[in-house]
Amino acid sequence: MSNDKIKWDQVEKWVQRAGLKTTWKPYGMPEVLDPFSSRFAEVDPMPKWGIPDKVMISTTITGAFFSKRSNPNQPISVDEIRDSAEECIQAGAPNIHIHVRDAGGFNTLDPQRFHDVITPLRAKYPQTMFDGCLVAVTDEESAVMESTMHMGLFDALPVNTTAICCGDSMFFKAPHVVIKKAALAQAAGCKPIISVYDDGDIDNARRFLVASGLLAKPYYWLILPALPGCAPMHNPQQMVDGLMRMVRSIRDIDADAFILVCAAGRASTYLATFALLLGLHVRVGMEDTLWHFPHRDDVIQRNVEHFLQVKQIASLLGRELMTPAEYRQAIGLAPRSAVAKEPAHG
Repeated sequence: MSNDKIKWDQVEKWVQRAGLKTTWKPYGMPEVLDPFSSRFAEVDPMPKWGIPDKVMISTTITGAFFSKRSNPNQPISVDEIRDSAEECIQAGAPNIHIHVRDAGGFNTLDPQRFHDVITPLRAKYPQTMFDGCLVAVTDEESAVMESTMHMGLFDALPVNTTAICCGDSMFFKAPHVVIKKAALAQAAGCKPIISVYDDGDIDNARRFLVASGLLAKPYYWLILPALPGCAPMHNPQQMVDGLMRMVRSIRDIDADAFILVCAAGRASTYLATFALLLGLHVRVGMEDTLWHFPHRDDVIQRNVEHFLQVKQIASLLGRELMTPAEYRQAIGLAPRSAVAKEPAHG
């Protein structure tokens, strides 16, 4: 009948003997399949997944990595950063992650620039949450880190437990820096965000921040893979395996962790979508990626585009955006008053 390996003589013999009928004996009539119960046991045959209805989508405006040479749309000046942040807030972003750049376009810990970006936004949008990377890379920046934390600008602060070569740069936080920054953040009323880039960072966090008893629960983790030198995600299999391994490693330490996954590098929106499927929270925007998609080169034009794109994906997956108040509660911060306190000018 053909060149395949089917024994057609046997097939035809049994077709002649038994016909083409299917063996079928339903025991649950009149329901052929009851999706809610079983005739034989009080069990839910298809239980709901443990995916939280609410999702936090944080938006990061510029970061420290990319320049206008990489993406001409990259916000660099104080006005560009503030305007981009405001677009995202108006579109519903409950949290904004802020870096500022110096006159040359490089990342800086400049209290005045942070003040100039965040203070006007806090006045107009008192419920919006803000966090920012106070990464001190000079003696001068180290000297103003603590006072900047106490300016009232930030609700949370990342603590990077890392030692990597990110791109062509060394990015190393010594244990004493990790420990002291986390302690200072808590003392200033800011939630420490345990920021990890690969597996080793997770174990550093376990040793210095969790097992040490330094941090208070609930723990808040941020996963930033997929950039050069971070957990590699150069194809879908690496993305799935890499994120699952990092999430499992965190859950081994902290079963109830609040986990935020960055839409980073080429993995971009695909990584954010996978995180949403896992019931996690996501960070989007122009700090962590240039691109909307891993297989195309179209760059992000405005941060609000990326936020709305991922917000729509979350909605299609049945997940509703958290309010700032719900986010505060989820990470263990006390409720904010109806009118936020004016940030100090430092």
